[in-house]
Amino acid sequence: MAGNPLNLRSETHMSNRYVYDFDAPPELSHAELTRLLGGKGANLAVMANELRLPVPPGFTITTVASTHFLEGQWPDGLDDELRDHIERLGERVGHRFGDPEDPLLVSVRSGAAVSMPGMMDTILDLGLSQASVAGLAAATGDAAFADDCLRRLREGYRTVIGTDALPDDPWQQLRAAIEAVFRSWNSERARAYRRREQISDDLGTAVTVQAMVFGNRGANSGTGVLFTRNPSTGEPTPYGDVMFDAQGEDVVAGGQQPQPIAVLEQRLPDVAAELHRHAATLEQHVADLCDIEFTIEEGRLWLLQVRAGKRSPRAALRIAIDMADDPSMACSRAEAVERVAAHLAHPPRIFVRALGVPAPLARGLPASPGVATGVIATSSDAAETVAESGRSVILVRSETSPDDVRGMSRAAGVLTARGGLASHAAVVARGWGIPAVVGAAGVRPGVDSVEIEGTVIAAGEELTIDGSTGEVFAGRLEGSDEVAPEAAILLAWAQELGIEPRVEQRTDDSSAPADAGPTALPLEGTASRDDLLRGLLIKGAATPEQLAESRLVAPDGLAGVVEALSAEALVESRDGSLRLSAEGKLRGLDLMAADRAQIGDEASAALLEAFHRFDTRMKQIVTAWQVREVAGAQAINDHADAAYDAGVLDDLAALHAETAAWLSPTADVLHRFATYASRLERALELARGGDQRFVASPRVDSYHGVWFELHEDLIRLAGRRRSDEAAAGRA
Repeated sequence: MAGNPLNLRSETHMSNRYVYDFDAPPELSHAELTRLLGGKGANLAVMANELRLPVPPGFTITTVASTHFLEGQWPDGLDDELRDHIERLGERVGHRFGDPEDPLLVSVRSGAAVSMPGMMDTILDLGLSQASVAGLAAATGDAAFADDCLRRLREGYRTVIGTDALPDDPWQQLRAAIEAVFRSWNSERARAYRRREQISDDLGTAVTVQAMVFGNRGANSGTGVLFTRNPSTGEPTPYGDVMFDAQGEDVVAGGQQPQPIAVLEQRLPDVAAELHRHAATLEQHVADLCDIEFTIEEGRLWLLQVRAGKRSPRAALRIAIDMADDPSMACSRAEAVERVAAHLAHPPRIFVRALGVPAPLARGLPASPGVATGVIATSSDAAETVAESGRSVILVRSETSPDDVRGMSRAAGVLTARGGLASHAAVVARGWGIPAVVGAAGVRPGVDSVEIEGTVIAAGEELTIDGSTGEVFAGRLEGSDEVAPEAAILLAWAQELGIEPRVEQRTDDSSAPADAGPTALPLEGTASRDDLLRGLLIKGAATPEQLAESRLVAPDGLAGVVEALSAEALVESRDGSLRLSAEGKLRGLDLMAADRAQIGDEASAALLEAFHRFDTRMKQIVTAWQVREVAGAQAINDHADAAYDAGVLDDLAALHAETAAWLSPTADVLHRFATYASRLERALELARGGDQRFVASPRVDSYHGVWFELHEDLIRLAGRRRSDEAAAGRA
């Protein structure tokens, strides 16, 4: 990247300075400062100087330095600047970098011009070593604290730098950390995030180096994140988490359970009051929802950074209205409309019940929000038939299996008697974006009717489910579908101001284009007759393309085998899908029995039992991907918090590694299990590459979809039925 890559004023670029203290930034507009110092560095400069907030001192290495490094050269003079600024930082805080008696410790963090939370690397407690840990223990009078900081540094260094060898030389640590942050700009997850958010790859990242303040100094210390308003609802009340005796990475790592921010008022009321005062100052200054990271060290509050908070569409609408109506906020109605214009192109809608709605027949778990009315179908075949006739359908099942995906894909809503928020029905319904109520114990589906708490309703009669409340009603629920009131207000403002809402380019289901398909694995060759019979037994039904993808072969490689199986009346084609005939199912079951005989009944049962511990974690991970806890209640994850999503994907990757190792010996004997491993690997790679569909969407060969087929295969291999597993609480 030659010349002046950030288009900054020439005197700034020609100065060849790469490092600026928080309290001595260059004289630039805020937009220019953000391009040079990144959002974090620019905001810290404002907090430290203009607003005089309690910010730990530090400095920022510019984005220009990172672009030079990524072009293949360490910037000339950067080492000298770093030494000058580290020495000045040490003088300010009263510790010296590398001093074995009383070492200065720093954090090294990324800071792009456009916020990319959680996408790049961070190292805390840098500057400590085995040689100086005793000095820190003596200086603080707390050996356990010093050992904890060294442990954290080693773990962070291992994760970010990729080596277990922590250098004793703090300058070597600092250089390696800065290089790692620079490199993380081009990490797979950062590039995927930029593609999704349409952020230029040319901006580069700044690096902030900041004196450590320690939330792990005991009961009166802690760390947390505060949103100035509820990011899910827009309610103008503080929202966030605090974790006592912890450092910042603990909040996002998931190893400990944070507490609601309200706990801070009970435990450290003076700190809570100060935090809320500073939060109000920041929100008024930026006239937007603020996401504030803070640390408390032995009762003293420090603010580490602020950025505009991610928020749900409904929250964005409410916040825009509230701020435009608040004379203390520098936000006009025109600015409010422009801020949320993308959400107004397809305004959110709500179902408003009419007065006098009858009591629900039953209640289950609210698995996927929305209200749906349709005629009852108790099988996927029936659901498809009803949908083909042009009528809305509610699929009612005891629990769902892979074969039910085709019925769910045509249904307006799903109701199950068994299962929880992590059940197959719940996950797939959320993937389709259709309402679902699960675990309604009073529901008993039959062949041609459904009994609900003693009331028998025939298949073909109407039923209404509310996936937001878990309620089930007989007949059609009277009410109206209306534009959400916040959207109605802003649309009226937009019309009055002559502002045209923009069309949102990205769909909710995927960050990838609608026609984007999976890559990463070659599809070639063919599959055997037995492989296809097993595959269709597991899947229930599949298009030729879906079946080929699940066998990792090209569609034309299956044509001859499918033809032969059809000629023998083992495979049928209906509505573009292939499925086994009654005779084909018997052949498939015979093949499973032969496999079971090959490895033994005990080994088959042991495989299924061992799988359950992985499956429990898988359900938790996929549920965390689709649903988050907000203010003590479950809410659909809108994927606005990239750091949260990255943490879930990290959990999925860890589970994948363990499952792949566990599955490998079985794949050596029954080779189709190697195909599952390859499909799971592909889905994980595509999900981590930015295509959200490949976690749990039923529209593609997603990780959850493949996982569910693997579970079904293990159930069949053990000679059991999914209904048996469901009754035991394991399906």
